[in-house]
Amino acid sequence: MPSNKHKPGTMNGQVFQVLGPVVLTLLLTSFPVVQSGKVLVFPVDGSHWVNMNILVEALHAKGHNVTVIRMADSWYIKEFSPHYTSVTLRSEGGFGEEFLEMFISRLTGIIREGSTWARLKLEIEMWQSSIKMIETESEMIVNMIEDQQLMQSLKAAKYDLILTDPAMFGGIILGHYLKLPIVYNVRWTLYNEAHFVIAPSPLSYVPFPMLELSDRMSFLERVKNVVMYTITEILVSLLITPINNALCERFIGPGTSYFSLTQSADLWLHRVDFIFEFPRPTMPNIVYMGGFQCKPSKPLPQDLEDFVQSSGDHGVIIMSLGTLIGQLPDDVAEAIAEAFAELPQKIIWRYKGKRPSALGNNTLMMDWMPQNDLLGHPKTRAFVAHGGTNGIQEAIYHGVPIIGFGLIFDQPDNLAKMRVKGVAKTLDFATVDKVSFLKTVKEVLYDPSYRENMQRLSRLHKDVPVKPLDNAIFWIEFVMRHKGLFGIIPIILHLVNMQAISGKHQKGNDNV
Repeated sequence: MPSNKHKPGTMNGQVFQVLGPVVLTLLLTSFPVVQSGKVLVFPVDGSHWVNMNILVEALHAKGHNVTVIRMADSWYIKEFSPHYTSVTLRSEGGFGEEFLEMFISRLTGIIREGSTWARLKLEIEMWQSSIKMIETESEMIVNMIEDQQLMQSLKAAKYDLILTDPAMFGGIILGHYLKLPIVYNVRWTLYNEAHFVIAPSPLSYVPFPMLELSDRMSFLERVKNVVMYTITEILVSLLITPINNALCERFIGPGTSYFSLTQSADLWLHRVDFIFEFPRPTMPNIVYMGGFQCKPSKPLPQDLEDFVQSSGDHGVIIMSLGTLIGQLPDDVAEAIAEAFAELPQKIIWRYKGKRPSALGNNTLMMDWMPQNDLLGHPKTRAFVAHGGTNGIQEAIYHGVPIIGFGLIFDQPDNLAKMRVKGVAKTLDFATVDKVSFLKTVKEVLYDPSYRENMQRLSRLHKDVPVKPLDNAIFWIEFVMRHKGLFGIIPIILHLVNMQAISGKHQKGNDNV
């Protein structure tokens, strides 16, 4: 009878019978066990939701169940999604599209006036609008928490944590009311830029937001830094804190401070990194995820690709002023259109306003454009932007220099950081005209240092061991697994002022 010992098929079968179970066991035990978690999300609408939705989709892709609370007047957050289940509140959140568009239109008009009185009016309008939104959200929070059926439903769901944006305060109060671990997707809080709430912020070299200062301040700039910080703290304590503290005492407990609730979050996922920010002190429960929304570009639609290719060696300039600024004062739009018409580059301009009469044949005006895909196109030479965090991070990711119109909120400050890093030129919206706009665009286009510096930032940003989004999801799951960040949250955040100064604190669990 012939022997089978030299037949390779038989030998392989015998080896598999012996080693197969061992290999299978090793494969099964070499991967971490991922259990499905339950995440409650309390977002802020508008462009903030664009960021939050990226985390929501990533959590869904990892197998977690996500519930999103949305307002009755929500304009970005859809009621139905394959990535989450929504709960729509009966109340409005004070962050509706119509209100914000009117607000932005009013502010751009004030800025264009250019006088000192106009600047003062701008500050007053911003404070008044902020207080109005806070009062509207306060009513929403009262209605939400007093809805016993809703609260019982949320408690019964047994969520592992709440993920919220502390730019508004509903998620913080709800998270404490439900006694859930709290994770922030954060750049700003109601009080200030997030670092100023949780981390040491020496005013000698940490610039206060909105002043457009760098970390290398002169003596007079440091004085200005301290004065503006002090004035803002006083205004917040007089105008905002009483509203928030009243809600905290009503729903969390007597003597509860909203500031202390804000500080006590388990994890701060910060939407910047130190490629974007100036170096400064930080805290162990801050995780930087700057650029987490960025991704490689995809092919453009054929008609848009044809337009881009028609630019030849000159390339294209893209212009977008963000979600809220759909149109400009007529004189500004005409000046920009006239300047663009004199350039050899092709222009792609996201604009919803009236078509300027001076618009050149080289300019394509669109209601919407695939910004990330255009920024990643090899023919894109410059980005005319409003200075929002998202747009700047995408420009850094793709290495495209910026011409900046900083209008409101953190935009001028963001652009100031880019200007200091040598990757942007900025324009004063109050005085911009055709000549100044054209001169600035040409400088960024034809001085190679802007592009070289931005491409260096791009390389630094990408040269990390873990992608920012993956790192953020890891830490969210870490909070799920451990029911918080015990031992990582600094004890100073659990002490009242006199305890912190004296070094004395109550006996208890030193890990908390």
